[in-house]
Amino acid sequence: MLKLSKNITKLGTETAFEVLARAEILKQQGKDVINLGIGQPDFKTPEHIVESAIKALRDGHHGYTPAPGILELREAVAADISKYKGINVNPDNLLCVPGGKVTMFFAIKMFGMEGLEIMYPNPGFPIYESVINYSGAKPIPIPLREENNFSFDADEVLSLISPNTSLIIINTPANPTGGAISRKEIEKLIVGLEKHPHVAILSDEIYSRITYDNFEHVSLLEFEEIHDRLILLDGWSKTYAMTGWRLGYSLWPQSLIEHATKLAINCHSCVNAATQFAGISALDGPQDSVDTMVSAFNERRSVIVNGLNAINGFSCKTPIGAFYAFPNISETGLSSRKMQDLLLNEASVATVAGTSFGHLGEGYIRFSYANSVENIKIALNRIETILP
Repeated sequence: MLKLSKNITKLGTETAFEVLARAEILKQQGKDVINLGIGQPDFKTPEHIVESAIKALRDGHHGYTPAPGILELREAVAADISKYKGINVNPDNLLCVPGGKVTMFFAIKMFGMEGLEIMYPNPGFPIYESVINYSGAKPIPIPLREENNFSFDADEVLSLISPNTSLIIINTPANPTGGAISRKEIEKLIVGLEKHPHVAILSDEIYSRITYDNFEHVSLLEFEEIHDRLILLDGWSKTYAMTGWRLGYSLWPQSLIEHATKLAINCHSCVNAATQFAGISALDGPQDSVDTMVSAFNERRSVIVNGLNAINGFSCKTPIGAFYAFPNISETGLSSRKMQDLLLNEASVATVAGTSFGHLGEGYIRFSYANSVENIKIALNRIETILP
């Protein structure tokens, strides 16, 4: 018998990919499946970004690069952070990685081990809890409640910190709820964290440029008092419709960047060279494609929220950011998983059960509105038709 590490059995998964695979099987069987499950923009990567990668390949950029990423890319990231987050950072503290999950994995492995606790949003991106379990640390949920518009209560978060807490994960705007944290709650959290200098913070801001109704995204980078223990996660996947390019970045405190770089060298060596040049083009080039995409998402947001609230047994808060709606379905009498399966098998609409994002997601289901208005309307009609 093969002897596996006991930790490997603790890994979870991301159900959205399982649903995507099931939807593809149904499509092959001739079913007209509308996918409102997978969390990726349905827009193509802007042409100037694609062309820059092609040019890089033609120019001979076929080899390894420095593990943190080429200097030109890190300088472009630093300039972008200055522009959108209002903070000047050192490019030497930036690490470019193949997607946002790498930063999560590195940070959680760096601070996770038996006897320690890591706090994470629940309902939240499932990889947080999965990797915390894998690390051996104890996952401590930060409740995100519907009555609080899926934000957190800073006092409650602070009350959950113990001497064993090593890391707190913050995600705003958030997957799967579309909720976001106000400046008031973030400022209250930062003040409270002064009493807990042993706690590091991972701020996942991958959706920071996808917000609505003039909501002010507050980056934790604004707070200099936590810079020595703050890890920032961001990237290109959502903002520039580059999910398949696998390109993200992280900003690390001076005391941690060397450790993070060593993890990168041991894990993946470096990011694909041509993709790094595409990343530069995305940040330095025209931003109208971002504005166009967010405007389209805003229109779809209105359609899906109004449509979901018109369905018997559904109740949906209006999301503030990202491209997800997270309706309460408890009045239908169905569990989240049963609703997910019913919608896929009977209505040919792919969604993701709320419990895929943690136990506090029971009674909810996630819809991605990264699809056309036409398809969203058809999907809503199908759902209304099959439900009593």
